[in-house]
Amino acid sequence: MSEDQISPDRMVGRRLEALPDEVVAGLEVRDAWRRRTAAGTAELEFLVSDLARWRPGATVRVAFLDGDDELHGRIVEATRQITDVANLTLDFGRDDATGRCRRWTESDTEYAAEIRVSFDEGGFWSLVGTDSTDATISPPEGGVGGRPHQRSLNLGGFTEELPDDWQGTVRHEFLHALAFHHEHQNMRGDCENEFRWDDDEGYVPTRNSRGVFIADPSGRRPGIYTYLAGAPNFWPRAKVDHNLRRREGDEVIAGPFHPDSIMLYAFEPFFYKSTPSPCAPTGNGIDLSDNDRRGLQLIYPHTAQQVDDLASRAGQALETWRKDIGLESLGSDRPSPYADRVEELLAARSV
Repeated sequence: MSEDQISPDRMVGRRLEALPDEVVAGLEVRDAWRRRTAAGTAELEFLVSDLARWRPGATVRVAFLDGDDELHGRIVEATRQITDVANLTLDFGRDDATGRCRRWTESDTEYAAEIRVSFDEGGFWSLVGTDSTDATISPPEGGVGGRPHQRSLNLGGFTEELPDDWQGTVRHEFLHALAFHHEHQNMRGDCENEFRWDDDEGYVPTRNSRGVFIADPSGRRPGIYTYLAGAPNFWPRAKVDHNLRRREGDEVIAGPFHPDSIMLYAFEPFFYKSTPSPCAPTGNGIDLSDNDRRGLQLIYPHTAQQVDDLASRAGQALETWRKDIGLESLGSDRPSPYADRVEELLAARSV
């Protein structure tokens, strides 16, 4: 097997997202707290299942840190496939006369926008849904997180050159920003069992000149854990699990597994156990699939009855929250910041 058959260039080096470790750690602690808090309280199922999504019908502001007006305009156009379907407005603050969109800065103390886009970090990634305004998930000194001065969505390198599939990348990341997770982590799919997590038996660790793990002289291949531990990623096992393993639990909004989804990665063939793999994408990676559109309609419905039902559920959860849990202090004299955030999100959905 040649080095080209296990290459980081098409896959990991360009499309596989990875948030900073400190943000991932903050998310995991926050999510564990939410699960514990809602456990055994039927009315609070809403707490862990729906808080990631924005309120249907809401206007979600978007702002740019860097990049020029032409680039911003192209991103606005690429997101129209999303807003044409979802009952939600992405407001870029665009001036029709000048073509200029809303901006944010790293010195902001108030939110210029709920989604804060940058182009200066490495790779493509986004926080999921309302995490982009959750100050509890990130330290204040970091450049990525849910605070007003932090990036919540990044399209690395777009200011230098647009990749061939740039529209698909924009749509993929903005779907994350609207609460979509990766399709390969869908608990109703079988990618968990289809991925080659471990090395071929007897594999002798072998790297190419760039430090990338490749097949050894006998043709035995590295597994996903070994491959991603090498250049250019250097991911520990926990980071691989967070980005690739199946996501389960009440906090995950998941429909049936759809291989045509724009949220499914095109991994290298050696990642899979079978050829062709049932986890390999069948979509073009640029346009939303019919199933992506149905997902948007489900999460952000248009009918008044569906919107009212969601508001009613939020209202019931808020009532239970205030009665039974809202005064929890986690051993201090002040309420937990996690509790404050839940109160804020439930109240916004109850209107």
